[in-house]
Amino acid sequence: MSEDFTARKTRASTWFRSLRDEIVAAFEALEQSHTTGPFADEPPGRFEVSETARTSEDGSDAGGGLMSVMRGGRVFEKVGVNVSEVYGQLGEAAQRAMAARGVPGMADDPRFWASGISLVAHMQNPHCPAVHMNTRMFWTPHAWWFGGGSDLNPCIEYAEDTAHFHATQKAHLDPHGADLYPRLKDWADEYFYIPHRGRARGVGGIFMDDRNTGDWGADFALTQDIGRAFLPAFVPLVEKRREQPFTVADKDRQLVHRGLYAEYNLVYDRGTKFGLATGHDANAVLMSLPPLAKWV
Repeated sequence: MSEDFTARKTRASTWFRSLRDEIVAAFEALEQSHTTGPFADEPPGRFEVSETARTSEDGSDAGGGLMSVMRGGRVFEKVGVNVSEVYGQLGEAAQRAMAARGVPGMADDPRFWASGISLVAHMQNPHCPAVHMNTRMFWTPHAWWFGGGSDLNPCIEYAEDTAHFHATQKAHLDPHGADLYPRLKDWADEYFYIPHRGRARGVGGIFMDDRNTGDWGADFALTQDIGRAFLPAFVPLVEKRREQPFTVADKDRQLVHRGLYAEYNLVYDRGTKFGLATGHDANAVLMSLPPLAKWV
């Protein structure tokens, strides 16, 4: 690929950072506005922000990111919103993984660049669903693509909440083609399935990977709309459920469901594997894990 992607990399990484800022502000506003119901007498949560960094084997700069984590809030028990921009050379294992995905020439020129936003929220109230969202761009001298999506993970499912989450995503995807939402929904159902449990980890959402139609602008616009769909799909559900009373049994059910979430992320999740394999900050990669979980 001879095309200069410098400006496009900057556009993508800038967008992921702006989306991060918008989400962090919205989540802190949820904390501040939660004044009645469970946990309302606690101090409102705030994000702790720290920079992450990578170095190459020779000690040179290899990028990094921004890790934003809130713990023990009124609404959020733990939520992380991370952005990263990393680069360097892929190791042999990662080169083989890229070659297996159809990327040519990695052994001859294993340079890469990747940027994205990754979010996982675990809630205080068991009636509020956990949620995951990420969008990303990946570049090598031989190929580029976008990926990501979002999915809802309630331990206590409400059909109307699931319907709202999916309808909001569909509304944001339909301008890019009427066939797109059904395909990305099916992809999410397949991707977030846990084989050893014989079930999905949640109620689905949308997911894509290796998105390269040859039109970078169109694929980037789609990726942006996947990100834009997140807050209107998720925040109304939190606002509706955060004051709902819950029982000890409800909390126990939440902890057991979190075990399912942890199993998926540690065993199957492609982003977790890539982050650890490329030497990114382990705390940032594993911020998706819940603060408490239970296995029975």
